[in-house]
Amino acid sequence: MREQMPPSFQTLDAFRAALRSLTASDEGAMQAATARNGMLTKPPGALGRLEDLAIWMAGWQGTDKPHVDQPQVIIFAGNHGVTARGVSTFPAAVTEQMVFNFQAGGAAINQLAKIFGARMDVHALSLDRPTADFTLQPAMTEDELLEALCTGWEAVDPEADLLVTGEMGIGNTTSAAALALAICGGAPADWVGRGTGVDDTGLALKAQVVAEGLALHGEARADGIEALRCLGGRELAAMAGAIARARSLRIPVLLDGFICTAAAACLEAAQKGALDHCLAAHVSAESGHAPLLAHLGKVPLLSLGLRLGEGSGAALAIGILRGAVACHSGMATFAEAGVSEG
Repeated sequence: MREQMPPSFQTLDAFRAALRSLTASDEGAMQAATARNGMLTKPPGALGRLEDLAIWMAGWQGTDKPHVDQPQVIIFAGNHGVTARGVSTFPAAVTEQMVFNFQAGGAAINQLAKIFGARMDVHALSLDRPTADFTLQPAMTEDELLEALCTGWEAVDPEADLLVTGEMGIGNTTSAAALALAICGGAPADWVGRGTGVDDTGLALKAQVVAEGLALHGEARADGIEALRCLGGRELAAMAGAIARARSLRIPVLLDGFICTAAAACLEAAQKGALDHCLAAHVSAESGHAPLLAHLGKVPLLSLGLRLGEGSGAALAIGILRGAVACHSGMATFAEAGVSEG
């Protein structure tokens, strides 16, 4: 049975303890779903990866007939002090302006959430109080990180049966690149991308800023939660909190683009297997996304050249999961349809 009230995390150690006690997929439900899949009116394997997705969903939902009836999309917004370094073509004020757009229903994610029947919630996290410039000091204090994690944790609807987390935050591709470097290694140039559309000079500046951040916060390489504190942002931390909460409720998650995946990667770095309930919805045009997904062992469902964020690519993938579970749970078996199995 799903827990009804989120725990109150008073310390980061309490959050870490929650990660260590994550729920597992229901193997019995997966076996039952696999058996059902073998009896459906189709040639074996004819629905390709859709069959695997339905069985995977069955394991997290604990039933041989999985469903997607109440998807939830949550958008978190935060501002980054590192934007003072000139890493974005847009001013930080755009973050708040886009929050108003989300609330008014005018963004791409609003349209996608609506067409796929998803509840959509928007959480702006202290937009008047940007994180610190991580080239000078940690982006967040422990209390600030904890507050953002708890915001994400408590934003998840326990009745949801699928979760999408999205973000808005000018400068957050720089933060995501720094997190990817801390977690995966390599060079700054491996992880920085165009973001909101920086030119070659801007790209080189982003790489320099990421290098400075890692030089200052070397301890972040060894600890996903510390990486999130030192190099992340409030909206990234909130996404991580929501993804962890979904795991505690056994709600499957569709990961969005590079920024969402970087936030999620912090959980996996802190606790191996923390993202077993997550699928990669798509691979974005941001250059660091594909290698980050490869590092996590996630194969994307879609590749459409998207780089908008907002949870847009993940929202599109709701339709794929709906199709997968509809076929699996709604199709007749050979016996029910009176069809010869050959």
